[in-house]
Amino acid sequence: MDPTLPVIPTSLVEVDIVQQWRDGVPGAVPVHDGESGPDLASAAERFEVDISVLRAVGASASAGEVRALPLSDGRFGWAVGVGAGSAAQWRTAGAALARAVRGRLDQVADSEDETGDLGEAGDSDYLQVRLPAEVDGDVVTALTLGLSLGGYRFRVTSRPRPPRLRKVLLVAPDGADRDELAEHVRRAAEWSAATALARDLANAPSNIKDPAWLTGVGAELATDVPGLSATVRDEKWLADRGFGGVLAVGGGSARPPRLLELSYRPEHHDGPHLVLVGKGITFDTGGISLKPAEGMHLMRTDMSGGAAVIAALLSIARLRLPVRVTGLVPAAENHVSGSAYRPGDVVRHYGGKTTEVGNTDAEGRMVLADAMAYAVEQHEPDLLVDVATLTGAMKVALGLRTGGFFATDDELAGRVSAAGERVGEAWWRMPLLDAHAEDVKGTLADVKQTPPGPGGVTAALFLREFTGGLPWAHLDIAGPARAESDYAEVVAGATGFAARSLVELAAGFTG
Repeated sequence: MDPTLPVIPTSLVEVDIVQQWRDGVPGAVPVHDGESGPDLASAAERFEVDISVLRAVGASASAGEVRALPLSDGRFGWAVGVGAGSAAQWRTAGAALARAVRGRLDQVADSEDETGDLGEAGDSDYLQVRLPAEVDGDVVTALTLGLSLGGYRFRVTSRPRPPRLRKVLLVAPDGADRDELAEHVRRAAEWSAATALARDLANAPSNIKDPAWLTGVGAELATDVPGLSATVRDEKWLADRGFGGVLAVGGGSARPPRLLELSYRPEHHDGPHLVLVGKGITFDTGGISLKPAEGMHLMRTDMSGGAAVIAALLSIARLRLPVRVTGLVPAAENHVSGSAYRPGDVVRHYGGKTTEVGNTDAEGRMVLADAMAYAVEQHEPDLLVDVATLTGAMKVALGLRTGGFFATDDELAGRVSAAGERVGEAWWRMPLLDAHAEDVKGTLADVKQTPPGPGGVTAALFLREFTGGLPWAHLDIAGPARAESDYAEVVAGATGFAARSLVELAAGFTG
């Protein structure tokens, strides 16, 4: 790891299920929507204060509304709105609470007062949250995701690392099955870890994050995970085997391309072999088809699809899911130089198919095409899924909070949607319009890189040419891979979108 960066992966809060409320530990109590407004009475009872105190601080049932209130004996607490108690509202509430606690810890650090208003020394990085009487696994899962990811931050700075929330105790009601709830916490914590690692990799600045760094970090992290192996292929290996798309895109940079192969083969596995392919463009200038300067700095996150695949494979292996999964991340830097590929070039991909280049800024599909063709021939998967920040058209169609996906198989499409719903990521299936299939056919080459027509659709149709007829889904995360501001469990910057959906997609094949 580069010493100038924060430690990767980022440490997340540890969440535990407990039975008893603890004196002296800062606490939070949810405020629900009641029949005639926010149920402040229940929250006041749990805090052992008069309801007027909650009214005075403006406590509300609106999901994510957090109000701090001083309590007796120097204690401190938060009232957090959870609305009607849906999973999304609990996720939002958990994230808002994590940010509120982080803000309080920052204030304590700035004032050089280690205890501040947060309790006795040693408890300032702890929090307890009282769960509702009707708690179930969905509530605990959503709350854990929000608490784990809402306070995430990634900064390259000379300042000392700020204090952080280290542990949250979820206080279960009498009669709750704590073991069952703890299993939901464990799974949600792994989803959070996948999301946070994908954020880390995408947030890393591109003066450090070149193809060798990205693939090297992925391989290094894999070494400590049982059942998971990693191999990094260099530019000579790629050239010897005809990865023309990866080499063309990476040809304009002084930092050569790489291919990361991650293989998870549990001792006992049943069901299909799933291959995940993630776009790993570590910086994208657009090449000769140069991007506008405005917004180009965000292209450090153009490898978010590759980051999602790396993070997902690590979590799949740590969860010991009984399903075989392979991850491929073709990594390249799309730069401008005398050796850059050009519009009008004809590129020969792995396997021999040729592409007529129309725009060097459509580089993602070039590297994915090689990796997908390689997956089909060398790994013989039953199912193929690729994920990429691929087209601006998808941002126009679906905005910045929903991922678009295409699928050749209805069952696979249903699995993608269901996985996203379970982990709190929104996906929308887009049509593979066969009316535009002929537009992909080339004149100088087998296929056109940038055929006319709707950009998201034609990009997917181009990629379909390299799937070997396998059941396949293409996940375009150009919109939700980056965020301009905080919302729900998302923080500004790289979002880690798709990582936990991929983990849950794999889990769905375990029976």
